[in-house]
Amino acid sequence: MSAPLGNAPQHVVVVGSGQLARSLCDSLASTHTPQRVRVTVLARDLTAAVRVARGAQVRATVAGTRVDFTAQPFTAEPSTDPGDGYAADAASMARLRPDVLVCAASPQSPYERVHTPSAWTELVATAGFGVTLALQAELVSRLAAALAGGAPDAVLVNGCFPDAVNPLLAALNLPVLCGIGNVATLAACLDAALGRPGPGRLAVLGHHAHLAAPGPDNTGNDTAEVRAWLDGLPVPDVTGLLADYRALPRPELNALAGHAAAALVAGLAADAGEVVASLPGPLGLPGGYPVRLNGGRAELRLPPEVSAAQAVAWNTAAGHRDGVEVSDGHVRYPERARAALSAYQPELAEGWRVTDLPEVFARFIALRDHLRTVPPAPAPRVLEESRCP
Repeated sequence: MSAPLGNAPQHVVVVGSGQLARSLCDSLASTHTPQRVRVTVLARDLTAAVRVARGAQVRATVAGTRVDFTAQPFTAEPSTDPGDGYAADAASMARLRPDVLVCAASPQSPYERVHTPSAWTELVATAGFGVTLALQAELVSRLAAALAGGAPDAVLVNGCFPDAVNPLLAALNLPVLCGIGNVATLAACLDAALGRPGPGRLAVLGHHAHLAAPGPDNTGNDTAEVRAWLDGLPVPDVTGLLADYRALPRPELNALAGHAAAALVAGLAADAGEVVASLPGPLGLPGGYPVRLNGGRAELRLPPEVSAAQAVAWNTAAGHRDGVEVSDGHVRYPERARAALSAYQPELAEGWRVTDLPEVFARFIALRDHLRTVPPAPAPRVLEESRCP
């Protein structure tokens, strides 16, 4: 399996100003590249975009790297006035002329359950993160279409739930090279735990669901652990190797995701020859795989005993723990996710066609906005055990 990468990039565009975008830019700022790389940060909140770019520029200055940062306003809706900045449309992409575009923005924060719990975050926790698929996919799908129309040689790298979003983009015939985070983060952690053998010797098969230790999926069955190979040999006790890293707070894991993403983006931007990594959603496939990017092509880098079909089937099964599956142009929910969603949207719970994404997105936004006004159910009280004198 392979896909074109496009021309050697020099202009990196990062859409977003949240933690993933910040950690990506901060790490890019400290990365030495053989040629100058220009990074444009786009965000609807221009003040936030400026802060990301300004902080990264200081880091680049201190590190003495050849990476420069600027910020521009962005709107998710098409704009007829170029003075408004840039939008998710072909005209804006033609003006920007990105070589690599990284989408690190979506309307659904992974931290909402921590900061503002509600009946919505309770639904996500019960059904699985996959219930947010439409929210994760809507903006990046329009960016992909905009690139196809305005900058067809650009490379799209998706940071929004790429394990499921990238298969949806592929089903819509929208170009996406790969994702960042998830299996790339797990691979970086395993690399560190194994004494830093390097991504060239390490191959990792894993899913977004594996950011947490294995547990029951939406059918009640235990899910398989991440699979890893070092120099072609299976890595034993992956659970033990990842335990301390999985215990890190999620914001720290996201910062590691940005750092790993910077290595990938720098390699693409500098046309550094072969780039070897483990990445989510390559070639529009579900889950994450070891890959090789070289000479304008991307290909899977699986051990001999694992076929591409077996790896895809394994990742598809792992995705059931997230409560979603994208296949044959449809989005489907496993039993537990379907039951949780059917209490609010019975029709959506039965699944939907990827071509219906705009309508489904609007319905999920309406559902989320309503459920955000409803407090979460109170936790059950635990009665102290009575003691005899």
